[in-house]
Amino acid sequence: MNHLPEEELTMIPGGSLITATPEEGRSLAMMIARHTIHNIQPDLEKLVAGREKYATAPDSLIAASQVVAIEFQTIAAANNYWK
Repeated sequence: MNHLPEEELTMIPGGSLITATPEEGRSLAMMIARHTIHNIQPDLEKLVAGREKYATAPDSLIAASQVVAIEFQTIAAANNYWK
């Protein structure tokens, strides 16, 4: 199996949900979503092989967007909504 590098398997990159701005929070949410997928499927060859199937499927793209939105909600709450 061709595993992804360990840094791609980190569940919370940087070890914190605290960010300076909402833009940084959104970026972190996207990174956490990617790392979640990497932890579910750590085999790089299988991960890349499946990309063609879901990259153009509207339902898959919507589902991915929902995951990012949920992660962003969590990060926003952790940052007291940047008040």
